[in-house]
Amino acid sequence: MINLQGVSLQVGGRDLLNNASCRIFPGHKVGVIGANGCGKSTLFRLLLKQQDSDAGTIEVPAGWEVAHMAQEVSATNQTALDYALDGDHRLRDLQHALEAAEADGSDGKRIAELHERMAAIDGYSGPARAAQLLDGLGFSHADQERPVKSFSGGWRIRLNLARALMCPADLLLLDEPTNHLDLDATLWLEQWLQRFPGTLLIISHDRDFLDAVVDGIVSFEQQELVLYSGNYTAFERARAERLAQQQVQYEKQQAQRAHMEDFVRRFRAKATKAKQAQSRLKALDRMAEIAPAHVDSPFRFRLPCADKVSNPLIDLREAEIGYPGKTILPSVEMGIQPGRRIGLLGPNGAGKSSLIKTLAGELPLLSGVRQCGEHLKIGYFAQHQLEALDAKASPLLHIQRLSPDASEQQLRDFLGGYGFLGDRVFEPVGGFSGGEKARVALALLAWQKPNLLLLDEPTNHLDLEMRHALTLALAEFPGAMLLVSHDRHLLANTTDEFILVADGRAEPYDGDLEDYKQWLLSFKRDEKRRQESDSGASETTDKPVEDKKAQRRAAAARREQLKPLTNKLKSVEQKMGKAEKVLATLETQLADEDLYSGGQQDEIARLTKAQGEARETLDALEMEWLEISEQLEQARSE
Repeated sequence: MINLQGVSLQVGGRDLLNNASCRIFPGHKVGVIGANGCGKSTLFRLLLKQQDSDAGTIEVPAGWEVAHMAQEVSATNQTALDYALDGDHRLRDLQHALEAAEADGSDGKRIAELHERMAAIDGYSGPARAAQLLDGLGFSHADQERPVKSFSGGWRIRLNLARALMCPADLLLLDEPTNHLDLDATLWLEQWLQRFPGTLLIISHDRDFLDAVVDGIVSFEQQELVLYSGNYTAFERARAERLAQQQVQYEKQQAQRAHMEDFVRRFRAKATKAKQAQSRLKALDRMAEIAPAHVDSPFRFRLPCADKVSNPLIDLREAEIGYPGKTILPSVEMGIQPGRRIGLLGPNGAGKSSLIKTLAGELPLLSGVRQCGEHLKIGYFAQHQLEALDAKASPLLHIQRLSPDASEQQLRDFLGGYGFLGDRVFEPVGGFSGGEKARVALALLAWQKPNLLLLDEPTNHLDLEMRHALTLALAEFPGAMLLVSHDRHLLANTTDEFILVADGRAEPYDGDLEDYKQWLLSFKRDEKRRQESDSGASETTDKPVEDKKAQRRAAAARREQLKPLTNKLKSVEQKMGKAEKVLATLETQLADEDLYSGGQQDEIARLTKAQGEARETLDALEMEWLEISEQLEQARSE
């Protein structure tokens, strides 16, 4: 058990922890949340014994193997695969000992002993396991042989994540692991962590990711550590109920709830019967329910839109998108009209960022036409937008350069909505954290009143409260929007339609994010099958063609052999369907406002417990479905 008792810590004259206590039991998966700068990463350093507390005790069981995700990586000539393998210290130590013993050759007993120990820790499969981790995190087979120094900063962080996952740990500490991941890598990591048998502490600002992975939340509140049971949604509900009991907060809660419910009603009047529109309605209903949990958020802002618009705002015709010598999307037809709200989906490297860069005018077309409306005003947030900020300039100066005639008070009021209060507006952004720089970049974008937002991973580095404020602002933004994000909560609450970028095409996608998750799993399986087929093509070209009747007989026998697995898969799918209906019913009951009118605490507790059990059942069925699918794929490939 991890046990913190009476821990106090002061850093730079500021109290991060004051007599804080918390216990985390073995095997639990816990999300660590709190505003940027509250001390989340410092807590990890305390657990790693890289920093001492000013008071109190911190106990981690003796003998536990602790793995953590480093935030920096040196530029080395070591291959990505070898770098990931280094995460398994026991394996590497045994490999080095075995190499030395075999080079010496004089002690056969020692060599046999080392081989036995390698087999005991499953060491011979180490390279294959490392390759599987890298593949899940988006590294191609060719990438795995590239030197570490050839990768950009974001991809090096992915290598650090692979290295941490490679370690056979009792305690795994992950600090914002999804910050540099796209949606498909995030989904893969979710599934990996769900299967992780040890104790997990994870700092994350991705609420859907936390919901899928953790069974507890440690929240930094007034320099104390407060432990909540359940996932992030359960934490929000518990916190909202607690705040509702505080009379000072009550009226603010009711006002925010009323505001959100009014927005939901207005959107419902406009919504079509399309599946994505209905999904967004459900998401907005849920936002109204959780709004009270964020009533004390320091961020409140809106995204104004230009008064004049053109129709269409921008039009791509026969557009060939890519770079000289490398076409990524050969023929794109896309028109963006006022009010369209599009989420871009697609696997890593399919061309989502290239499409956004082309629409923004940052990437010239290889051929075709990019037609802009007369009144088009683009607000573009790129993945590397923070690097474009002037490190020596303050937030105030950044906006003054755009509007020299605006009064200082007007600018200070505006920046206050982004959390820059008092003298913070005069500080150079070079000393800001990543989250603070992201808030400056969003403030600059909003100040320009665009009528088309092009957003490529805008939530990187933002904490949960700022993400919540951004979600509300984007949901109410009256202009058009194109969004790429690994934050599914943001996508679900702010977009009305999806475009799927894959296989060299950008086409409308009718499903919702759950459908896309299944599509992505299928896509990855097909891609793996294609790679295996391509690698084996040269071996089969010289083989004689088998008799067609024999082939049919063999295929029939194969189907019969696989029948138990296929039947089992169908059975699990039926159970998943029933479990989803049960969960939907419970969520509908919990969303009923009359339930919280007072005197029904036992019923709330019963329904919440039942919801947790239903979600666990569904998660277990999904894992079983994945395992059976993998067995089926493996059996088919044998």
